[in-house]
Amino acid sequence: MKDELIRKDLKYVWHPYTQMKDCESLPPVPVARAEGVRLYDYDGNFYYDTVSSWWCNVHGHNHPAIKSAIKEQLDSLEHVLFAGFTHRPAVELAERLVAITPPGLAKVFYSDNGSTAVEAAMKMSFQYWQNTGKEGKTRFLSLDMAYHGDTVGTMSISGVGLFNERYRPLFFDSFKAPTPYCYRCPCGREKGKCALECLSRAEEILKENADTIAAVVIEPLLMGAGGMIVYPVEYLKGIWELSRKYGVHLIADEVATGFGRTGKMFACEHAGIEPDLMCLSKGITSGYLPMGATLATEEIFRAFYDDYDKLKTFYHGHTFTANPISCAAARASIDLFEEEKTLEKVPEINGKLVSFLEEMAELPIVGDIRSIGAVGAMELVKDRKTKEPFGMKERVGDEVYRRGLEKSLLLRPLGNVIYFFLPLCIKGDEMDDVFRRAGEVIGSVAYLVRSS
Repeated sequence: MKDELIRKDLKYVWHPYTQMKDCESLPPVPVARAEGVRLYDYDGNFYYDTVSSWWCNVHGHNHPAIKSAIKEQLDSLEHVLFAGFTHRPAVELAERLVAITPPGLAKVFYSDNGSTAVEAAMKMSFQYWQNTGKEGKTRFLSLDMAYHGDTVGTMSISGVGLFNERYRPLFFDSFKAPTPYCYRCPCGREKGKCALECLSRAEEILKENADTIAAVVIEPLLMGAGGMIVYPVEYLKGIWELSRKYGVHLIADEVATGFGRTGKMFACEHAGIEPDLMCLSKGITSGYLPMGATLATEEIFRAFYDDYDKLKTFYHGHTFTANPISCAAARASIDLFEEEKTLEKVPEINGKLVSFLEEMAELPIVGDIRSIGAVGAMELVKDRKTKEPFGMKERVGDEVYRRGLEKSLLLRPLGNVIYFFLPLCIKGDEMDDVFRRAGEVIGSVAYLVRSS
């Protein structure tokens, strides 16, 4: 079964973010089933899902409550268009989302993934200014190492790098502020000893261009695909204050950070900020089904509310908008936060994670460690003094991934960054086992590098 599945996969399937030629030497792992934080192949071998299956699994695989909600919804309604029709799962989920997100967010617009949630927010902000007579506000400000999605619009406001360099000719112009990347400070300051000069750079852009900027788009506190960069709460609060000062919207991209990952339900809560638009996906259904959501303030919503012939309608949508089964899964996932006291588990996860990272920091190839909530990362470098990174041809992160599989670990790197994006259901003994195995893997790679 396994060999035949792999053969057909390599014949017919094109995997994301994958150089398919690599699959000649390391084919994809066929997963037969999953339970909790473990994935099982057809031979009965297991792999710890340390990255929550691309950052979306919150409560563990095969959770009975979420499965039950999905099955129950299937018995009544699987899908219906969401223009001119509605249904109970979508209405109840919207009510729940408004109740748990930061104050001021009042309306929920559904889509089907993180990129579309951000794209919708951008279009809402753009059209808000068009609808209110400020047609010049057409551009966006974001961070130069950000990642907001793979649609052309979200790539345009993301940092230009490995993921999207090839598509640069398709991008529209946007403003980029320096990323508050404390390990590699864009202003040349020492980590932990600065006056947030990078925030001053962002203010300079806003001060000079506020009349053309519609919104600032930011990943609150944790920049995922940019390298699991954790930045100061003061920077996030400062960006929010600047958005207010210069009259632009703040779009909080909580696609990766939402639903408990940082220790709060949403990362914005750490800074006490109230964004104008918030984008959600990934953990919204605990990874069981695709779903995206964009939340907006009443003020933004009202700018679209008018007679039909005024042409202020938000002409945007997706075939599977507010899919009832996805909505049912999301409701069940949100319920579990209260029933299982999910957020109360994060401090223990963080404690063990930080201890492990501090241990790894002693290795000569670990240049920086960073963490927040259930997310932690280590940046591997060739030279700790100069912070020289390993080159693409050296593929040190890939070596960690390969050796991790041999130790029953799913450790998918971001270049030279090895990270953990742990499911919030992981138990203490499971973490001990994960970190023991991970320590052996990273230690062996450090030895390999020094010996070569």
